[in-house]
Amino acid sequence: MATEFDDAFYARADAHIQLSNDQKKDAAPDMVNASMLFASARFCAFLSAGGFGSGTAMTAGKQEISDYFVDGFRQMLNAHLEDYSRNFDAYMKPPTP
Repeated sequence: MATEFDDAFYARADAHIQLSNDQKKDAAPDMVNASMLFASARFCAFLSAGGFGSGTAMTAGKQEISDYFVDGFRQMLNAHLEDYSRNFDAYMKPPTP
């Protein structure tokens, strides 16, 4: 995973989140999440394929590729879970006007 993010990193992430929030108007949240996970996995596979000269070579690197992306996702997910746990009331129970 990238350890340093460019200036547009959060804007891109927010755009994906906004799209998912918009999709929740017409689909169940768990289905929107499944679609986002599927798209992310597909994009990771596409990016990974670009680093190999053949399908055979890619197959040989499959575990390393998988570990790289799963470990990165786990780190990001755990950081967000900790953030939401610490700020639960502020995030999940915003004050009423």
